[in-house]
Amino acid sequence: MLTYIGRGYSPGFCASMTRLLRLIAAGRLVAVASGPDDICAANRGSAAGRHCRAASLRARDGRAARDLQSLRLAPLAPGTVLRLTPALLARMRAAFARGASRGACAGCSWKQLCDGVAGQGFAGCVVPQRRSGFQAVRPPV
Repeated sequence: MLTYIGRGYSPGFCASMTRLLRLIAAGRLVAVASGPDDICAANRGSAAGRHCRAASLRARDGRAARDLQSLRLAPLAPGTVLRLTPALLARMRAAFARGASRGACAGCSWKQLCDGVAGQGFAGCVVPQRRSGFQAVRPPV
């Protein structure tokens, strides 16, 4: 999400991801999911959709959650509901830019693109560069 600039697995994925991230940037609540979620919906039945169910992706998601928890976010267990707030996205971007929250990047085919986006100050990202971030609004059910 931090480095998404409108590129993805397919035109359908890009349209869906852009729409979802614009809703998130506008304050839409987000529920943490385990496995394929609304972001993966555009790719169901395709090779990219199978990617969303891969064990390696679940491991990557776990590393990402641990990285974010190290920023003192609420636990990011499935069912946790989040909302954008001013300070935390800036903290997340700063941690990402300095390499402190990159556990999920190992082995990712998009790593080089994300490195470049972060290196350019996150310019052109769908989630605008403004003071915002996530705040847990209720614990997992």
